[in-house]
Amino acid sequence: MRLIRLGAEPSAIGADVRAALTAWGAGTGVLGGIALIGVQPPDCPMPLDAIVVLPKGVLVIVGVDLPDPGVKLEAPLGGQWKIDGWPLVAKDGTANPATEAVAAATAVAQRIQAMRAEPLPVSTVVAVGPFVGQVVQPTVDLNRGVRVLHPKPSTVLSAARELATSTVPCTADHAAKLFAILQNTGSPPDARAFIAEGFSDAVSPDLAAASTMLIPKAQLRQAIGRKRLPGKLTWPYLTGAALLALLLVVWLVVALPGDDKPADATPAPTSAQPTTIVVDGTTFVPKEMKKDQECQAHAFGDVKAWLIANDCGVLLRATYETTLQGKPVTVMVADMDLYDAPSAKSLHAVVALPGSGGVHGLDGKPLESAAFANGTKGSHVTLAFAVWSGGAGDPSLDPIAKQALRLPTTR
Repeated sequence: MRLIRLGAEPSAIGADVRAALTAWGAGTGVLGGIALIGVQPPDCPMPLDAIVVLPKGVLVIVGVDLPDPGVKLEAPLGGQWKIDGWPLVAKDGTANPATEAVAAATAVAQRIQAMRAEPLPVSTVVAVGPFVGQVVQPTVDLNRGVRVLHPKPSTVLSAARELATSTVPCTADHAAKLFAILQNTGSPPDARAFIAEGFSDAVSPDLAAASTMLIPKAQLRQAIGRKRLPGKLTWPYLTGAALLALLLVVWLVVALPGDDKPADATPAPTSAQPTTIVVDGTTFVPKEMKKDQECQAHAFGDVKAWLIANDCGVLLRATYETTLQGKPVTVMVADMDLYDAPSAKSLHAVVALPGSGGVHGLDGKPLESAAFANGTKGSHVTLAFAVWSGGAGDPSLDPIAKQALRLPTTR
């Protein structure tokens, strides 16, 4: 088990969670996996003590600090919690601390699904403290994949083995995509780190299923006999050869150019490329265009997370210049080919959310406070950005961004 600490644990019992995970040791000697400590994924309603990504499942661990230690905790998900027979009521009046924990785990599962990452079972672990000797849960809650426990190496390990039961183990590549979706800062570990923690380094299914077939060499039949050339050339042969030579000389005289003409023909002139493009009365001047195969390398925010978790065929970016009220405006258009319409709609749903990120400019930096428009057609998602040249954008450039969606990204 490898731990990556992104922030402080939000609960006091979170320190015990971290200690329990650390006790498993690095590598696969106990269980393997990588844990994010003190993380709050995007769209998650609360910070989490830990998210543990295992080769066969994901554990969302939420710490709950009880007012006092207890011997026996009754912890139904849908009812009143009791500690040593006394009702447990939180400061905010809630009678069930697990409600927020389950909501957080649900948000994590929904984010994984929305980003179309590798499906793994997402389970909830509610870590309670400072100490509880025994936790009693209804069977129906256990079957829902929720465990309430006091965090020790043995109890957390037992929960992980019971809950992480996917029949299809997660590969190192898919684990990296999961981390890109769940982390709110930093970059995922490299493939070697995931493999060292038990994630498989699987080959392509097509390659794994490939088979070879030996093709026997063709058996060449020996020639039974050959026709012999006549020992003496007869007049018909000589006459035919002379006629062929004469025709060859005539063809050379006609085909070869004379001294007064160039040997190479002048290439036909090509049609000139347009120097401006007009959309709804606005004139755009093309500047630079660029094509990239690695879409995620040029994106940021949730858009980048989605692209890491999904395939993208090609990213085309083009910049233009125009004017508004006599002031120069810089425009960038980005077109991403997602291979199919469902993928395009999925990414477009992410792009359409405010603050979800976007695509960098050709200089590798996002356009500051750019006016933004987006659209989708078929397997393509198009983004358009507009800023005042040399500066940031503002809402007055929104019409320019919408017009830019109709600009081409290739010449």
